[in-house]
Amino acid sequence: SSKDIKDGGELKMNQVFNSFGCTGKNISPQLAWKNPPEGTKSFAVTVYDPDAPTGSGWWHWTVYNIPANIMQLETGAGSDGKKLPSGAIQGRTDYGQPGFGGACPPVGDKAHRYIFTVHALK
Repeated sequence: SSKDIKDGGELKMNQVFNSFGCTGKNISPQLAWKNPPEGTKSFAVTVYDPDAPTGSGWWHWTVYNIPANIMQLETGAGSDGKKLPSGAIQGRTDYGQPGFGGACPPVGDKAHRYIFTVHALK
């Protein structure tokens, strides 16, 4: 769940990239989850755009090694990394850098889907 984004809704300017011709704030949304499977040792969060015109989609965010006792990332956690839980690591995105990379579809392109997934890891 999220207080910043809604399933099927549109991303706000806060979640839009601030480069590549886009002028957003590039702030990662708040995310929360509950009831992890038994044996969960950590979580990973990914954000993927399957509609990007690359032939393979676009990875907007990967963060992993989120401790099993943490069930929320606050607004902006992926923007500078300072709000991430201790030990969490952000992977490189398709923008070529670690951290949250907001939406920035090509001008005139169809609406894109952004799939936020929380993975429970053993």
